[in-house]
Amino acid sequence: MVIQFLQWKNHIFLCLVITIVACAPIFNVFADNKIDIPPPKGKFSEETICVEPVDVMRRQHFDFILDHRDKTVVQGIRTQQYSLIGCIDCHITANAKGEYARYSEETHFCASCHQFTAVNIDCFQCHSDRPENVIRESIKQNQAKYIDLQKTHEHLQLSDMHIQ
Repeated sequence: MVIQFLQWKNHIFLCLVITIVACAPIFNVFADNKIDIPPPKGKFSEETICVEPVDVMRRQHFDFILDHRDKTVVQGIRTQQYSLIGCIDCHITANAKGEYARYSEETHFCASCHQFTAVNIDCFQCHSDRPENVIRESIKQNQAKYIDLQKTHEHLQLSDMHIQ
């Protein structure tokens, strides 16, 4: 009986060791997974870093955004304090290379927590995931490229006409 108990105890110990060894890489991923998220542009005011204290924003930002949405859409009240545009303009900043992360990337301010906590949001199906000034600059650059392509195309068409 004592021998059976000791064998059973050894099996449990062996299973525990195997489980810990198998799970070690998972624990290591969470401990060492430091994502390089650019810091916000600045403080909301002299008193607070954000529109609310950080611990409140971590727990209740979604409530603030939804309440702001309802007041804006239903009542026509527009404020800056809890606007999604304000959040994006402040929190989505360029990395060291001058690039702005998209929501699909883990370095995007919103995605960095939402992906970790397995939260799916639909804000960026309609709203931009980058600051407005970045979007406007991107549009200007794309328009310039399109105009250059158009000129090249017209030039090639004229060249073809002279060859024939």
